Amino acid sequence: YASSKAALHQLTRVLARELGPQHVTVNAVAPGVFPSQMMATTLDAIGDTIAASAPLRRLGRDDDVAGAAVFLASRAGSYLTGAIIPVDGGTATTASGIH
Repeated sequence: YASSKAALHQLTRVLARELGPQHVTVNAVAPGVFPSQMMATTLDAIGDTIAASAPLRRLGRDDDVAGAAVFLASRAGSYLTGAIIPVDGGTATTASGIH
């Protein structure tokens, strides 16, 4: 998981550099913990603990990721390229965060 995540981050940066001259922006959204089929078992067991450990004290919602995507697709995000946008409720900012 960690190596594929790092590869995606690097690919985002490389594509941003390569496609920038054509006025193409390339960014990535890095979601934190969200309810999903893949996370269902984990969240059933320790979802409350995960939410409590996040600075915003909750799990992500669909509209959290959608908001980041809409921003990146809008004029407001047009000067942003090569960025990895964490949509994780701040867990990346804490040593004990869930990644």
